[in-house]
Amino acid sequence: MAKTILVTGACGWLGTAIVAALLKQGDAVVATDLAVSPPIAALAAQEPRLTAIAADLGEWHQIMRLFEAHRPEAVIHAAAIVGVIQAADIPIKAQRVNVEGSINLFEAMRLNGVKRVVHISTEETYGDFLSPVIDEDHPQKPLSIYGLTKLAAEHYGRVYSRNHGLECINVRTCWVYGPHLPRLRMPRTFVEAALRGEPFHQPEGGNLAVDQVYIDDTVAGVLLALDKPQHRYDAYNIATGVAPTLRDTAEAVNRAIPGAKITVGDNGPYRLDGKILSAVKGALDISRARTELGYVPRYDLQRGIEATIAATRERMTGNSLS
Repeated sequence: MAKTILVTGACGWLGTAIVAALLKQGDAVVATDLAVSPPIAALAAQEPRLTAIAADLGEWHQIMRLFEAHRPEAVIHAAAIVGVIQAADIPIKAQRVNVEGSINLFEAMRLNGVKRVVHISTEETYGDFLSPVIDEDHPQKPLSIYGLTKLAAEHYGRVYSRNHGLECINVRTCWVYGPHLPRLRMPRTFVEAALRGEPFHQPEGGNLAVDQVYIDDTVAGVLLALDKPQHRYDAYNIATGVAPTLRDTAEAVNRAIPGAKITVGDNGPYRLDGKILSAVKGALDISRARTELGYVPRYDLQRGIEATIAATRERMTGNSLS
């Protein structure tokens, strides 16, 4: 049955994809972000089931007006300062957006009788992986400000679930990638260099193994969590269950683009943006998501890289890479 879903962070890269998927399956969507982006505005002009509204989760009265005016039946909470580097650069704002914004959202849900929220969380809440593959019961000891704020949001959701009957479901995904990734990191840097015909060498981190998730699989997992009638668990790993190394990723690009010369060295551990030491990574065990949600990832690394290359090449035909 079609529902009205409030999506926070709806104009971000992942949020926009979630909005499109909800509309495709027949739901009505209230899309909110700090500002309405041109793609969401254009979609809203064509799609009567989409309402786009600029609102700040940090402004209590704006959030309450959203709920009172549009009466959503559930929420997908994608609004956040996303990423280890971004949160480290603005730690106070990250706390205000990721934690205080989530509290405002949960309070508005409580007061308006909205029960379910799917919160987009992260593998960064785990900190260093203690084994090559980890499940949802792995200790959560974040090593980054980003991971710390997302874990705080998870715990606030648990308090609201226990005390006020909310159903706060956490989707923990891992390095999401795909067409138009907004952050200048691998595999985007690998793909764009290869398509320009330029060699690219990353000097460190070749052996870092990390679960990399194509955006369409992430969105599919989020919607499965949203639509499941009853949950036995409040957290799901939504990933691939496999952890290719950064060198494997470079080789996937080289296989897909004849003549590409993308290389990664072993000169020390991987530092995000050359600044912050990455936590030890690995694969996320997706057994719970398979069993409980029916989640099956469609994209292995090679297929995901090839889809990313195709979309990036298409963008290059009329525009310079940026």
